[in-house]
Amino acid sequence: MMKLLTTSALALALAVTPAAAEVEIDERLPEYEPVQGVSGTIKSIGSDTLNNLMTLWAEKFKEVYPNVQVEIEGKGSSTAPPALIAGTSNFGPMSRPMKETEIDEFEKQFGYKPTAVRTSIDMVAVYVHKDNPIARQGLSLPQVDAIFSSNRSGGYATDIKTWGEAGVEGSWADLPISLYGRNSASGTYGFFKKNALFGGDYKNSVKEQPGSSSVVQGVASDKTGIGYSGIGYKTADVATVPLGRTADDTPAPAAADSVADYPLARFLLVYVNKQPGQELDPLRREFIKLIFSKSGQEVVIKDGYLPVSYEIAKDTLAEVGIDIDADF
Repeated sequence: MMKLLTTSALALALAVTPAAAEVEIDERLPEYEPVQGVSGTIKSIGSDTLNNLMTLWAEKFKEVYPNVQVEIEGKGSSTAPPALIAGTSNFGPMSRPMKETEIDEFEKQFGYKPTAVRTSIDMVAVYVHKDNPIARQGLSLPQVDAIFSSNRSGGYATDIKTWGEAGVEGSWADLPISLYGRNSASGTYGFFKKNALFGGDYKNSVKEQPGSSSVVQGVASDKTGIGYSGIGYKTADVATVPLGRTADDTPAPAAADSVADYPLARFLLVYVNKQPGQELDPLRREFIKLIFSKSGQEVVIKDGYLPVSYEIAKDTLAEVGIDIDADF
């Protein structure tokens, strides 16, 4: 079963050079070596957040196996389980774990549960315009909840509608906050709702965007805007807001050396249909091996996310029947 991304797991999941706070590939990860007999089509349906990563991995895979075909669709994590169940995809990227109802539907169809592959680490960032002073001050999750949610389940005393109410002074204080977010098909929408809104409801004033990049673009072009998206979508036109779990916590930036303290970190997952006791077909087996190779995790860094450690790679590969020390 997939392990939860706890604070202690985060501390072990990422290879970081503490002195320089630089993200590095774990040198214990294997190099990828091509094998014979790989053919077919990579069919990926699911997360928009993982769309670029899946594309980059697939491009690298095609460099090795040029006859392999690739079909990638990223309309949201909720599209992954039905596609896996229907057999219209062989990879189901998701930026959140499957819900119990989704797992139950899969198990009803196949008699066993889907397998989650923990490919990389994301930090769901709260983005603001690059000139917004809140990026230097930070916010607590109860404040984020009071900005985005109509319920304020996080316990903040009052609604936050202006930047002054969020703690910004001067010329920004009276400016109304403009909200950007994702639609309900998005795994990031569900993750943010659960972890930043304490399970509460989004305000009706949130401008729902079709993709992660659209959220960032909206905030970049709106001086008073605020939105949320994966850290891999950061651009020079926006700033990320440091976040604290409570008002008493020092806000942690969305940065690799703060991953254990950052409250909105998560694994990015790729689900597969693996029958217990059966090996994966060569296409899926080799694609997953490539993800956890040095070159595959270099792709993770290239796309702005955080690579996993050897320990996470070893445990995850074992769950799909691959021995990191013997099968590369």
